[in-house]
Amino acid sequence: MIVDAENVRRSLWPNLTRQELLARTREWARREGHDLVVVFDGPPPEEASDALGVGYADDAIAELARDAPPETETWVVTSDRALRERVAGDAARVLGGGTFARAI
Repeated sequence: MIVDAENVRRSLWPNLTRQELLARTREWARREGHDLVVVFDGPPPEEASDALGVGYADDAIAELARDAPPETETWVVTSDRALRERVAGDAARVLGGGTFARAI
C-alpha cells in the first residue's frame, strides 16, 4: 500500500494532522494485513520505515509502484487524476484519498 499523504490528509474537513494520518493508516494496514509506505511532500512527521519524505511525492509514488516486485499486489491511494493515470498499469488497485480517509 502506497499512500499519497497530503492528498489523503486534505480529503476530509477538518484535515487530518500528519501524525493522525500515520497513526490511522498504520492501524488500518495492521488490521487489514498490508505493508505500508506513506509518502509525504517534504519531511515526514517522524523517521520511520513506513513514512517517506520526498521533494515531490507524485514522482516517488509512481516510482515505488513501478518498482514493486511483480509478485506483490500493490495498492496506491490518491485522488490525483494525473497520478492515478501514471500508476494505472503498475498498481493492482487505486483507491481515492477521500474513500480511504473515511475508511481509516
